[in-house]
Amino acid sequence: MDRIVDLDEAAVVLAGRAVGWRSAGLEVGPVTWRDAEAVWPQPLETDRARVRDPDSVGVAMVGPGEAELSVVLFRGGWADVDFFDGLDDWGPLPASDITSAVDFEARMDQWVSRVFGVCGGAR
Repeated sequence: MDRIVDLDEAAVVLAGRAVGWRSAGLEVGPVTWRDAEAVWPQPLETDRARVRDPDSVGVAMVGPGEAELSVVLFRGGWADVDFFDGLDDWGPLPASDITSAVDFEARMDQWVSRVFGVCGGAR
């Protein structure tokens, strides 16, 4: 898989944003990593030191009314983004052609705002 996005930089984005998300009332889970070199099925790790060759980094959040957002960014420049905000509002969100951690940060802000109505830039 091509290395388009630096996942360590993306993890810094998540850590920086988590403070603001929590202060806005969201429950933010730990950052998870997947190691490309791990034996299938590849476990998710919360300790970056246990991952030699990361191919994804992710986070899950829960907000008011049981709204949920799950984001897994892959180093190849796409993400799996799924949300639930009630029985009539759920599913995947578009997440392709991500070019950098800065691009990922902007998209995270959009996804968080879309699902929770919270400004992603809150710090």
